[in-house]
Amino acid sequence: MSLFCRVIQADDLQEIQDLENKKLAEAFPDEMERMMAAWNSKFRVEALNHYISVGWSFLARDPEDNKLVGYLIAQPLLFFDGHTQSLWVEHVQYTSLQARDELCELAYKLGREKNLQRVYFPNDNGVPNSVKSFKPEPWQPGTLSVRTTKG
Repeated sequence: MSLFCRVIQADDLQEIQDLENKKLAEAFPDEMERMMAAWNSKFRVEALNHYISVGWSFLARDPEDNKLVGYLIAQPLLFFDGHTQSLWVEHVQYTSLQARDELCELAYKLGREKNLQRVYFPNDNGVPNSVKSFKPEPWQPGTLSVRTTKG
């Protein structure tokens, strides 16, 4: 069964923060380490507010219980790396592999549909496994590039 995916809205912010805080608690049992990791994270409130307002970030919900199972934050880039239009995926978080895969596929298909030339994915958090069928290429350390047009 497919997940329900939609654009992130401002009122989803607290639910996203709750998901991230749960993930941080699992990764960092010590509260001080958890706080330090949160300060250097891609899901800080000010970062999420920026990406949410751009309108290219998506969340995935389980259709049965409407529970948040993942999200990605992204923004379009113009005239980047020799391309006129690209999509930069800054962060992908998920609680299930299905959510990870569907969100990455959504970003790729959105890039193709909107005639963007590339989608740049983070090379961490299991994302490379989700995009391997799109034939990603290393772009810079920590980033994979996926072509969305022929050429």
